[in-house]
Amino acid sequence: MTDAGRASRPGGRTARVRTEVLAAVEAELAEHGYDGLTIDAVAIRSGVHRTTVYRRWKSVAGLLVDLLQAGIDDDWMPKDTGSLEGDLRAVNREVHEALTAEPSLTRAVIAASFRTLEAADALTQFWIDRYARTEIVVRRAVERGEVAPTTEAHQVVMTATAPLYHQLVLLRQPLSRAAADRYARTAAAVFALRPTATAT
Repeated sequence: MTDAGRASRPGGRTARVRTEVLAAVEAELAEHGYDGLTIDAVAIRSGVHRTTVYRRWKSVAGLLVDLLQAGIDDDWMPKDTGSLEGDLRAVNREVHEALTAEPSLTRAVIAASFRTLEAADALTQFWIDRYARTEIVVRRAVERGEVAPTTEAHQVVMTATAPLYHQLVLLRQPLSRAAADRYARTAAAVFALRPTATAT
């Protein structure tokens, strides 16, 4: 999850209103959670008339779904650091920052997604999109000869990132950035090509 200004939609008043409203949704959701997210609060915070917000988004669930859709519409891509370990470490640091921020929009969205079927479906599509984009770090590693061409990209990404969500979201226990780095290093090592032994 990143700032609402990330949406890559055409310009004009409609796009500006959407950006302002989604920025307000982010702030309200992060600060007050799903139960505190209301159309009135979003309208006040965004400066967009309540009637306009209601007419376009219909409900709080509609606001949340559009917020997640905006994440799919953005241009985020994982950093290219020159190595698989470096790329996975950069990804894990972004995940760690998102999950440990106070208030955390990412944690708030995950929690909110359990409240409506529409939000749950939208969050699933968001994660599918994010993991698909992140798999480029493995394709780069294949091109550099770091991992085998048959390496399952999704498995590599999951190996690196899943412990962060498990510890910080499911167990709600602290996890340091150094630990996030170690999970990235471990994932890279697990899938790295091993030198072929030569007969002597």
